[in-house]
Amino acid sequence: MTLSPSASIKKNGLLLLGILIIATTLRVTFTGAAPLLDMVRDTFGLTTAQTGILTTLPLLAFAVVSPLAAGIARRFGTERSLFAAMLIICAGIALRSAGITALLYIGTAMIGCGIAMGNVLLPSLIKRDFPGQVARLTGAYSLTMGVAAAIGSVMVVPIAQHGYGWQGALLALMIFPVAALLVWLPQLKKHTPANLTSNTALHSRGIWSSPLAWQVTMYLGINSLIYYVIIGWLPSILISHGYSEAQAGSLHGLLQLATAIPGLFIGMLLSRLKDQRGIAVLMAMLWGLSATGLWLFPDFAGVWVCIGGFGSGATMILGLSFIGLRTGSAHQAAALSGMAQCVGYLLAAFGPPVMGKVHDVSGSWSGPLLGCALLSLAMAVFGAWAGRNAEIGAATKART
Repeated sequence: MTLSPSASIKKNGLLLLGILIIATTLRVTFTGAAPLLDMVRDTFGLTTAQTGILTTLPLLAFAVVSPLAAGIARRFGTERSLFAAMLIICAGIALRSAGITALLYIGTAMIGCGIAMGNVLLPSLIKRDFPGQVARLTGAYSLTMGVAAAIGSVMVVPIAQHGYGWQGALLALMIFPVAALLVWLPQLKKHTPANLTSNTALHSRGIWSSPLAWQVTMYLGINSLIYYVIIGWLPSILISHGYSEAQAGSLHGLLQLATAIPGLFIGMLLSRLKDQRGIAVLMAMLWGLSATGLWLFPDFAGVWVCIGGFGSGATMILGLSFIGLRTGSAHQAAALSGMAQCVGYLLAAFGPPVMGKVHDVSGSWSGPLLGCALLSLAMAVFGAWAGRNAEIGAATKART
């Protein structure tokens, strides 16, 4: 007898809990360090450029490791690979908090490697074990990811200021991957191999030649580029318009919290839509509205960061859902996820310094914000293509 989607979820409750707990580690262990960067810089006497590397390193690690994750999972099993990813994040947090300059960078890179594994493998795991609930569960784990990131941003500064220093505050973030390790332990007994399709070409290199795969990749990638440009420079943008550091910090946190809100309902909405082109275009355009608003009407920054955060969170859920909806197997989903995140995080890694250079040359944030608005138009075009009701394998067969 075949179980209904809801019955399947109940039967796999511990697996679902593990997915959600792992999701909490995939942003907070990276973004949770941002409020402490000034303390870190003062401790080690770092330049602005050296401090910026701490933000760029995880993004570069995402780009390098993401294409490898599918092959690792195929060899060792998805469950064991995710467990290893959490161990790597724990080790990275410990090294980053050690108070030694070299270990600060090494630990940060390790955290990026672990996060990259989780980013790639969670969508494929949902595709494998909950194929009828891809959009809904993607929304759920995106919600937990955003909420955890907001909690981390709020908790680290008080911990640092109450006698534990930035090292203690960063070490406190280990609670997220440790919880994930404990909850995930029962899954190690499964060691379930990925469900592979017969078309092995599409598992790895073939995915890079698929137009539909590139459309999904660019939709996710441009969203990542805009997100990391805004998340990196928003405080500076706001301060340049007369906001205090405290106000800028609060709005920075509001942006991250807003990214979690779509997780409450976007997944359920997507599960009712066979074609997602309209919503993909609309959510992409919210970034354009946000960037334009910050440029022309900065006095209403609270409104614009909420709009941009909501659009970014919804776009991420859409893009991650496309990974499951546009592929025919768990391993194909992992391969597409690796491709999308490799390209996306390469764009994200170079976006903030490029936009910062544009600001330095022009002396204004108008250029970077206009650039983000134009990029949102390109993202909307890719969303219109990626939102079609099609599968990569089927699209390939149709062309041959």
